[in-house]
Amino acid sequence: MTEKYNNKSLTLGVDLGGTKVETSLVDTTGHILASHRRPTQPEKGPDGVIGDIIECVKNCLGEASQSAQALGVGMAGQIEKYTGIVSFAPNLGWHNVPLRAKLEEALVLPVVVTNDVRAATYGEWLYGAGQGVDDLVCLFVGTGVGGGIVSGGKLLEGCNNTAGELGHMTVMTDGRQCHCRNRGCLEAYAGGWAIAERAQEAVRSDPKAGQPLITLAGSIEQISAATVTEAYANGDPIAQRIVEETAHFLAAGITGIVNAFNPCLLVLGGGVIQGLPMYASMVERLVRINALEAALEGLRIVTAILGNRAGVIGAAALARHRFQKAE
Repeated sequence: MTEKYNNKSLTLGVDLGGTKVETSLVDTTGHILASHRRPTQPEKGPDGVIGDIIECVKNCLGEASQSAQALGVGMAGQIEKYTGIVSFAPNLGWHNVPLRAKLEEALVLPVVVTNDVRAATYGEWLYGAGQGVDDLVCLFVGTGVGGGIVSGGKLLEGCNNTAGELGHMTVMTDGRQCHCRNRGCLEAYAGGWAIAERAQEAVRSDPKAGQPLITLAGSIEQISAATVTEAYANGDPIAQRIVEETAHFLAAGITGIVNAFNPCLLVLGGGVIQGLPMYASMVERLVRINALEAALEGLRIVTAILGNRAGVIGAAALARHRFQKAE
């Protein structure tokens, strides 16, 4: 890299997930200048994983031959707003881990810790599909379902910093058991794990009709949301039914979201949507039938455009803006 930046124009974003630690150096326009990734090793415990984050940050800065003004971390879990303590991170098995304090001490940088989906929402809002819109909702449908809400140009955080858990809206009273303590959550029907469960159940009830799915996956137990997407593209009847049902469940949740928050824009992202982008048009047709007419006026439903980069870009941007406010 030959171009040199003022360190005040650069921030670091970290996407800490159950399988990977990804770090990127990001400029003020949302462009990634350098990235470094390594597998997450939860068995090493919090201190081991934090050590891996620190090494990723140092490697990223070394590759770019740059410095940074602040660091943002997005991770799946519940984060205390003012302390950056990770109250609970189910993917890592963390409880009450002072992530911000440990990173600030080791890196001598201001650090912001937030929920991973909120970070991705921030990225799509500022640099992706939501640019220029002050009222929007992002719904990310991956293994789980999460969201972020921007209202009046402000990213909603809620009383206890947990706003945006849209995947845990109840769409079916006494419905399927979710991974949370509730039943009938949107995630329990439309999350990647739930799509896989529903497909496996369908195949077990009719193994002959389910043979194409079994062949694609290798066994019933290995049928995943990606298997369903592939079989859907091949015209498989069970996969087509599962996809159509999933679109109806998503539309039920999104209808409630549209009625409740009245966004100008609803952005659909995550691995399930990336695998089958036509979910967006299927869902939009149903939402326009069922949502309140006043809430539909001016509404657009689009797919996210930053893909897997949204988290690191958003975390870096959030760190920059928090740092600037503190100056």
